[in-house]
Amino acid sequence: MFTKILIANRGEIACRVAATARRMGIRTVAVYSEADAGAKHVAVCDEAVLIGPAAAKDSYLRGSKIIEVARATGAQAIHPGYGFLSENAEFAEAVQAAGLVFIGPPASSMRAMGSKSAAKQLMESANVPLVPGYHGDEQSPDLLHMQADRIGYPVLLKASAGGGGKGMRVVERSEDFEAALASCKREAISSFGDDKVLVEKYLIRPRHIEIQVFADSLGGCVYLHERDCSVQRRHQKVLEEAPAPGMPADRRAAMGEAAVNAARAVGYVGAGTVEFIANQDGSFYFMEMNTRLQVEHPVTEMITGLDLVEWQLRVAFGEPLPKKQHELGIHGHAIEARVYAENPEKGFLPSIGALRHMDVPQAVAFELGADAMHPAAVRVDSGVREGDAISPFYDPMIAKLIVWGADRTQALARMSQALAEFRIVGLATNIAFLKRLVEGEAFASADLDTGLIERNHSSLFPPPAPAPLGALALAALALVNSETAHGAANDADPWSQARGWRMNGDYRRTLSFSDEHGDYRVGLTYLNSAWEIDLDKQRQRIELISRNDAELTLRLGETAVHGCVRRDGDMFHVFSGGRHHTLTYNDPMAHAGEIESAGGRLTAPMPGKVVAVLAQSGKDVKQGEPLVIMEAMKMEHTISAPSDGLVEEVLYQVGDQVADGAPLLAFKAA
Repeated sequence: MFTKILIANRGEIACRVAATARRMGIRTVAVYSEADAGAKHVAVCDEAVLIGPAAAKDSYLRGSKIIEVARATGAQAIHPGYGFLSENAEFAEAVQAAGLVFIGPPASSMRAMGSKSAAKQLMESANVPLVPGYHGDEQSPDLLHMQADRIGYPVLLKASAGGGGKGMRVVERSEDFEAALASCKREAISSFGDDKVLVEKYLIRPRHIEIQVFADSLGGCVYLHERDCSVQRRHQKVLEEAPAPGMPADRRAAMGEAAVNAARAVGYVGAGTVEFIANQDGSFYFMEMNTRLQVEHPVTEMITGLDLVEWQLRVAFGEPLPKKQHELGIHGHAIEARVYAENPEKGFLPSIGALRHMDVPQAVAFELGADAMHPAAVRVDSGVREGDAISPFYDPMIAKLIVWGADRTQALARMSQALAEFRIVGLATNIAFLKRLVEGEAFASADLDTGLIERNHSSLFPPPAPAPLGALALAALALVNSETAHGAANDADPWSQARGWRMNGDYRRTLSFSDEHGDYRVGLTYLNSAWEIDLDKQRQRIELISRNDAELTLRLGETAVHGCVRRDGDMFHVFSGGRHHTLTYNDPMAHAGEIESAGGRLTAPMPGKVVAVLAQSGKDVKQGEPLVIMEAMKMEHTISAPSDGLVEEVLYQVGDQVADGAPLLAFKAA
């Protein structure tokens, strides 16, 4: 077996590979950019080498530099993780030419599956079912439009070299095709350096089911069952589970055998995923093959009890597959949720900042690679720690939260509880959205398809609701406790005390909190070992039952309320009942902060690059008309006119880099 490997990646996958390698007695070398000098993956590996500036093209995409580091440190093999260079055939060939082992498939397999259009032609010859579409090399807009009209709407435009939902557009009508094609090609060339697209029939209410395959260099090839990845937004996966709900044994075998045939057709070696789109009637069609380990591989590990990274290392070393097909069973049910730094209420806009507080659910180590099953209730795979920052340079994933249950019902309950215990302060996250999604009727009842989120938009994106009295009581008590603790530091000085004692009566004060819903004037009366709180004529007695750091349990009237309160400056983050309430404390002793005014200028939602300017200075525009298109974190964001008005001045041009909050143009409302 290898004695030292280099991990050519970052984040949770680098940490994941390092953990398996350590268990197998293999030393690891990390590479890192200047932005990742203090990153978790740097700390968990045995050695670490700086390879360049923050931008991926200057660091993690520098294949020649990575190979140079591997040779200099004595590594025998390179594990590419996923993303970056993991599906780069030229890099795989360069690794082998340098006398090293690439822990992944042969370059020929990557090339065969790297082009969606070429892969579909190959699969057609291997009798793998395909979705009706156009996969040809002729790419004139007129021809593509004609093919879309022939196939019939709706159609799906997909970047041929794409993946991860980038460069994909659903076109509902012929008259929308031209604009969608232009946008798709822009995103494709930016993300993959190739603007070739294919056109396919867009299936109504399809499910996205993928098969995990594994092949060795000795001719062995197996499938490790399926994952259902139907719950998506913008064609990017949000929840994954294994096995797929409602999957009959005969269909599982048929899909598994088709996936193995696909892998054999390209001479595949290592871990790969064959993705299918499935109709509600059970028919399925080949979509693509990802020639690498997938982000969602942990759910497969949880139901099989296997370590897929260990399999990768053994296969790359030339060993046969550890198990044969008949030895691969399914044990229980697993669900994975991707915890991202993003704001679902703002179109899933990525969030940037420091993880000022991060409480993760109680995790139990999952015994991978063991002969017997030792299922864990919860597993957290993360490449960040409290205090780390989510930067604009890389994917904003914070963690993967994976739960296991004896059946789907138990797995759902554990996921709901684990999400309630996942608490982050410092930036926006999708945790509350994930909890609504998991607890929603559609997902809970396995009414799955790729449009689930849009179909249930009203319940998944409810309007802001006022903070309940329990959350305000927790914030008030947290404030009072912090004041009392500060006074206790000078216990001998009576003027330092903040216990609310009064000689001739009870002390009453008014606390002012606010959130996006509005302002709250909370009356708080200090009693002998309790308090009385009133809000909008609601009056309840509060007693503090217990306190442990930020965890508070109190009795509000006749009801026990438990929660965690994390204070960040004047912001009180209250986590209670599975909800996260962010309350601003308006301290009467502090000066009110000045509100920055946009002054009629539309601003950048985050750092990024201008990819299209659709507005002209001196031109009138209508409300909702697109004015500027930005690209940030490989996603396009359209800035539209907030109302009818006049574009007075365009401040940036195509190709310009802009900072978060920078005014993009001067606008005067009509």
